[in-house]
Parts: sequence; C-alpha cells; structure tokens
Amino acid sequence: MKTNVQIEVPGGATRVLLHACCAPCSSAIVECLMERSIRPTIFYSNSNIYPFEEYEHRLNECVRYAHKWGLEIVDDVYDHTEWGGCTVGLEHEPERGSRCLQCFKYRLLRAAQYASDHGFEVLTTTLASSRWKSLEQVNEAGIWACEQVSGVTWWPQNWRKGGLQERRNQIIKEENFYNQLYCGCEFSQGILEP
Repeated sequence: MKTNVQIEVPGGATRVLLHACCAPCSSAIVECLMERSIRPTIFYSNSNIYPFEEYEHRLNECVRYAHKWGLEIVDDVYDHTEWGGCTVGLEHEPERGSRCLQCFKYRLLRAAQYASDHGFEVLTTTLASSRWKSLEQVNEAGIWACEQVSGVTWWPQNWRKGGLQERRNQIIKEENFYNQLYCGCEFSQGILEP
C-alpha cells in the first residue's frame, strides 16, 4: 500500500530525531521518512513503561525494526521512579487527561535535550500516530520541550493521515510485531481496547 501523506521537514533540516514509543507506532513513519530520503535517528525514551520487562520487549521490537532499515537507535536511560515524580497526584486521571500531558512533556524534554546535545535540528514523535493519544497534547508537549533547549524545532506532523494508519496496521502483520494493548504505564493497563 502506498501512502500519500504530505510531509515537509521544518526548515528543510537534514537531521531528524524521531522519538519512538514502540515499533508498531514507528513502523509506517520510518518507512514514510525513508521513502522520502529522510533518515531519522530513533530515540527510545519511555520511562513510563511498566514493568521493566514490558519496556525491554517494546525496545527489542524497535531495535529489530531499526536494524531492518539500517537506522541508529538510541536507548535512553530507563527511570520509572523519576518518571513517576511527574505524575504524582495524577494517578486517577483518565487517558488523554493531564497525566498524559505530563508524561509527554517528560519524555519529549529528554528527547529535545538529546537532540540539542547531538546536533539534531528537528524533533518529532511517533506519539502523534496513536489514535489513543491527544494530538493537541502531543504537540503542546513537543513545543514546550523544544522551547526548553536551544537549536531544536518541533515538527508537529500528524502521522495518522495520508494512509499511514492503514499502512501501520499492514506492517504490524507483515513484521509480526508485538502489539501491546496499553500505553505503557501501570495506570493505563486494561484501559485500551484491542
């Protein structure tokens, strides 16, 4: 299936850091970028994921897919305790509530800091591909994170359009990806439907 998504990297940048939450969400985005000669570096920063075995399972799937494309993947430090500090008092918030916004800010700030420290001009995220996430929250967090560092522009691409959602579903089957049924944190377990 051919996608028809229109993309334009901000400022025509050549170095893009792609924050990735998992291989299923990354799959069609990576393919789309590579087909347009944009070679992202994948940044796996997901201290929200619980338990650690789940984190490793999702990481291994991301690594497998990155290697298929010959892409570099960076595994950020996993610190679920530190991540938990940003969600204190928000444990009972619903999905797409203020806990999710704080989670996105935590993860995307780590990505923006890495981008700034390593010369990446543009940051985007696979979080913007999930139908379970608020695109407005993802973009708010991304803009905020890039404002905290120097030299990094937020790329607010809607990775759900142009056939990417359908292609994502095809790739999940083609690659036999582990496709988790919850966002990652212990508060989201059992909330999402298959």
